[in-house]
Amino acid sequence: MSRQLVLDTETTGLDAREGHRVIEVAAIEIVNLMPTGRVFHRVIDPERDIPSDASRIHGITSVDVAGKPVFADIIDELEAFLGDDPIIAHNARFDFAMLDAEYARCGRAPLSRTRMVDTLELAKRRYPGMPNSLDALCRRMSIDNSMRTSHNALLDVQLLAEVYLELMGGRQPGLVLAIERSAPALLPGEVVVIRTPVFIVVDEDALARHAVFVGTKIRDAVWLK
Repeated sequence: MSRQLVLDTETTGLDAREGHRVIEVAAIEIVNLMPTGRVFHRVIDPERDIPSDASRIHGITSVDVAGKPVFADIIDELEAFLGDDPIIAHNARFDFAMLDAEYARCGRAPLSRTRMVDTLELAKRRYPGMPNSLDALCRRMSIDNSMRTSHNALLDVQLLAEVYLELMGGRQPGLVLAIERSAPALLPGEVVVIRTPVFIVVDEDALARHAVFVGTKIRDAVWLK
């Protein structure tokens, strides 16, 4: 079983060394390149102001984080969800650096860079010289991002999961990006995308007819090797 986490953070600013903090973290579990429906999502009190420039990007203000847990309150839960598996993020070095600063405040070791999977780097290799922002990739891959009016961690990981699966060879039929029923209430503008799997069952008669066709009509059929 191959388990991975698609992760995104929203922050008060761009540099943890300047005292900027994480205010939202979201992660989706993927097993064998299929989302399982398990989701981690927390809005966090950064214990400082949220600059208006940052709020214009992600839409989260000091009012939204009032009364929310601080990072130290959610770190055990986050570490348990992430486990030791690879973490996928867009411009992953930024998210890892911001989380490392939060981990350090809690006396925890930084995230191992061997776990890092950066979809921005994957996209640059696949589409050299082209715009490779999350929005640009969604447009190029015909992924509906019409609800993304601001940078929102929960919505972004849903979209990024689809982008990652496309970068890895294509989205699979029945792809489900779902939030568990027990997940916390969504912030304004957040969306849950649910696609119902369609399972195709082949009966014995169809298998027998296929075997006859392959054996009599196709020269050097790969099914027989």
